[in-house]
Amino acid sequence: MVILATTILARIISVYRTAHFNSAHRLNVPQWSEEQNKDYFGLCNNPHFHGHNYDLQVKVTGAVDEVTGYLIDMKTLKLYIEEEVVEAFDHKNLNLDVPEFAELNPTAENIAWVIWNKLRNRLDTKFELSVRLYETPRNFVEFNG
Repeated sequence: MVILATTILARIISVYRTAHFNSAHRLNVPQWSEEQNKDYFGLCNNPHFHGHNYDLQVKVTGAVDEVTGYLIDMKTLKLYIEEEVVEAFDHKNLNLDVPEFAELNPTAENIAWVIWNKLRNRLDTKFELSVRLYETPRNFVEFNG
């Protein structure tokens, strides 16, 4: 009876993949005065930019394929992260080099949202996706869509 129940019920599981990239940015609201930006964003508003060593955790959730035993081929997930995140963001100035931030303030919240959207476009819709981005070991954000 247990075997029958196992084949009828989908096994929902989550897999995780981590990545790392280094980027510079400046937090700034163009409509605000220099003083307002400096008061609100502090050192993060440095006109010469500043950088972070970002750590990314991508979580994919769904049903295990009963034939392969995989949720998703981790090589495929690694490739998506490499192409959509690492190649696009690593050693880049987010404000100047990454089109998604031409009009979007590159806060950790917005970076996570952009990454989620880029990966969501690559993943099969049968998967749930969560992105956790560490700006520092103590500061991180998570976006689940």
